[in-house]
Amino acid sequence: MSTCKIDHSTEDVKQKLQEQSTYLNSQLVEKCSRFLSTDISQADLNELFHLLKKYDLSTDEEKNTRNQKIEALLSK
Repeated sequence: MSTCKIDHSTEDVKQKLQEQSTYLNSQLVEKCSRFLSTDISQADLNELFHLLKKYDLSTDEEKNTRNQKIEALLSK
């Protein structure tokens, strides 16, 4: 993922999750939703946003990599 200078709000990340939810495993969507209902650092919000960004356009291999990174982020 490239680095971004924009700080994304919880609402930005929730919107991105909603946009990409049809392309994600339903369990992962649920885990992300629960994660977003907690107190999250700005760095984690930004990371999750960028893992979700353009998820639908990713190759299967890239989706697997992103899924692993999302799972790792959620289990912090």
